[in-house]
Amino acid sequence: MRHLVGIVGYRGYSGAELVSILRAHPHVRPVLMEHRAAGDGGGDSGIRAGGAKALHEIPATPDAVRAEKIEIVCLATPAEVSIQLAPQMLDAGARVIDLSGAFRLQSAEEYARWYGEPHTHPELLPEAVYGLPEFCRDRIARARLLANPGCYPTAANLALQPLTEASIIDRTAGVVCDAKSGVSGAGRKPSLKTSFCEVTENFSTYSILNHRHVPEVLMVSGLEEAELSFTAQLLPVHRGILETIYFRAAKAATAEDLVSIYEKRYKGEPFIRIYEAGRAPDLKGVEHTNFCDIGLTFDVATGRAVVVSVIDNLVKGAAGQAVQNMNLMLGLNETESLL
Repeated sequence: MRHLVGIVGYRGYSGAELVSILRAHPHVRPVLMEHRAAGDGGGDSGIRAGGAKALHEIPATPDAVRAEKIEIVCLATPAEVSIQLAPQMLDAGARVIDLSGAFRLQSAEEYARWYGEPHTHPELLPEAVYGLPEFCRDRIARARLLANPGCYPTAANLALQPLTEASIIDRTAGVVCDAKSGVSGAGRKPSLKTSFCEVTENFSTYSILNHRHVPEVLMVSGLEEAELSFTAQLLPVHRGILETIYFRAAKAATAEDLVSIYEKRYKGEPFIRIYEAGRAPDLKGVEHTNFCDIGLTFDVATGRAVVVSVIDNLVKGAAGQAVQNMNLMLGLNETESLL
């Protein structure tokens, strides 16, 4: 008997990636859940991964969830839609994995500041578990409401948290995170900024110093807002995130000392790959995978260190991490359908 997992927002890039992964999952049967009104646009191009139209489709309603006995509902929807649907799915008896930013932050005040609108179900924020498996695996397994991390914070926190945990960063010098993403990270909704003519042969930045993913980086890394300068940039490629993080080391003697911090922290982690000192990963190395690749270069004379952290924004940054969390929630092998 396979676990029934519903996918709302399957027409989008992250939702389509989720459908593609779950179609090959031996212990799960994906169910498409349609939340759009008739004629609400979208078309079918977002579900071209693996012929998703052949899958069972039901409305995204509590009654349908109860009738079909859906165990987990994945919301690959904008935050405002997730805030509306998550309570309904929970009340229908399903567990929820939300791929938006609706439940990632810890207070309604913080949400209103970074997302620019009030949170209409703040009572769920204390219950939501932030789903970065490398740091909170036990809580994920028990979660009823799982907030899948953002793509930028996933790459940033996997690189930063071991360093802050080891107190190796000179925080008085600040940390600079120069983050670059493929265009699919902006979602499938048409806009001038992400149109072909604007993106191709171009490179641009956006949301300087006030990107809505910043509080996630602070929440997990332990850095203060004044200590982190985060800049998001748009690469003229389909998928992938590459973050170049600059800091000064407080007490490390060699690059190998810094690399060993990662090796010890991530020993046994199936989706973290640490490069030898002086080598940097690239986008091609993680494309269509759930891996996060991390490389570090260190100048002993000046104490300057540069970390490069790379993920596929649609996999480890979205759908793949959601499946990793889903596996933990269902008591399955964490790597199922991801390796």
